[in-house]
Amino acid sequence: MLDMSDEQATGRGRVNQKQRTRRAIVEAAERLAESGGEVTMPLVAREALVSEATAYRYFPDLASLLREADDGTWPSPEEALVPVADSTDPVERIAFAADFLYRGVLANQGAVRAMIAASVVRPTVHGRPGHRFGLIDAALAPVAGQLGADALAQLRRDLVVVLSADALFTLMDLCGLEPEAAIASGVETARRLTRAATR
Repeated sequence: MLDMSDEQATGRGRVNQKQRTRRAIVEAAERLAESGGEVTMPLVAREALVSEATAYRYFPDLASLLREADDGTWPSPEEALVPVADSTDPVERIAFAADFLYRGVLANQGAVRAMIAASVVRPTVHGRPGHRFGLIDAALAPVAGQLGADALAQLRRDLVVVLSADALFTLMDLCGLEPEAAIASGVETARRLTRAATR
């Protein structure tokens, strides 16, 4: 019969094993996302060296796994905008933010597409990461006090539509643009919107 300390050690061992398994699944999702290729639960399970059933025991669906894998992988908006930190030109800052976002989306497009698909099917359950909101707010910070509240809110809404994975994928998938051309088009649209609203 196990004494109390052996039982506690066994319990701790099980907890540690569960934590290691969960971490292995999350890290597998991160690696697949960073590859830019397709991300599915069977692929994640194979990469993590666990069964698909085990992966689903830890995460009820791919979207919840991708949300956890996404946590902490993007820099803060302030860190992302360091190269334009000294600029007070909202057009330059928004252009940089748009380019940064699009390139991040492109680098992780398999995971991003999977997250979009999940949020379309069950929008109230699967919220998407909102990296663009922080980038837009940080980019517009130097002029936030100069624009009226309504004008700022409208510009922010306009930019949310443009600085998005959906916009980038539309330019690539439906308009047939190569990735670099799609990024350039999205950046130019963001520039024009910001210039028109802040001139």
